[in-house]
Amino acid sequence: MNAPVTPSAPPPDGARLSSEARKFGKPAGGRRRELFTIIFESDTRAGKLFDIVLLCVIVASVLVVMLDSIAAVSARFGLLFDVLEWVFTLLFTVEYLARLYCVQRPVRYARSFFGIVDLLSVLPTYLALFFPGLHSLIDIRLLRLLRVFRILKLTEYIQEYRRLGGALYASRRKIFVFIGTVFMLVVLIGTVMYVVEGPENGYTSIPVAVYWAISTVTTVGFGDITPKTDFGRAIASFSMLLGWGILAVPTGIVTAEMTSQRFRDESRARSCPACGSTDHTERARHCQGCGAALDRTAGSTPT
Repeated sequence: MNAPVTPSAPPPDGARLSSEARKFGKPAGGRRRELFTIIFESDTRAGKLFDIVLLCVIVASVLVVMLDSIAAVSARFGLLFDVLEWVFTLLFTVEYLARLYCVQRPVRYARSFFGIVDLLSVLPTYLALFFPGLHSLIDIRLLRLLRVFRILKLTEYIQEYRRLGGALYASRRKIFVFIGTVFMLVVLIGTVMYVVEGPENGYTSIPVAVYWAISTVTTVGFGDITPKTDFGRAIASFSMLLGWGILAVPTGIVTAEMTSQRFRDESRARSCPACGSTDHTERARHCQGCGAALDRTAGSTPT
């Protein structure tokens, strides 16, 4: 007879590290650890405040870029926009350097997706300052417009973005097959329309006819090219009805994957009554940290 499992002491902090801490390295102590907790973790008051302030700054900086692209508004408030842009750039620069400083593996963070996004949020302004006469660029304003990519920084602070990204990644094979099937359909429909309608009705080449097929199947229908023959109109009607049917396919694929992923997340979120650990597999019966029995009612189904 096996001895009863006795609850053990809570595991060290390293056993419940966040994904950022495991990937980039959380300092053992000191100011760097405190700064890491504020920047990368939001379970403290300071961390939540940092996230809220950063979100507001990101949205404000993107709005400034968008307003600056309006000629009438830029002519009136151009100086104000320039000052605000430098304020935002300095703030994002300090944030980027702070992130590199407080992690144990700064190179890994700099090469990560959000590390590259953080760099792109400050790089265009500095390049426009140091290379104003760079003749290889068509217009330096095109480089400055890259600042709008700061909006990608929002995805780091919204959990739903991560779930959607995970669902899309898990469904990538199905979506690729779906897109490949649609591509073959529009090529076939476009080729048939090129033969049926011909250049005299606007279908001057197969690529033009394929463009028409894409706009028709997606039910956009710009109207710049329309069939003139009865047979062509019949094909167009079939393409539009086909579009209504196939547009729901990727939605169903991603929705099903998101539902499955949420079920797995809820299963892993079961906390151990003894040590508080939450990183458990979907069908786990006992805690992987201390061995205590887990509650089977929250999440997964029994085997």
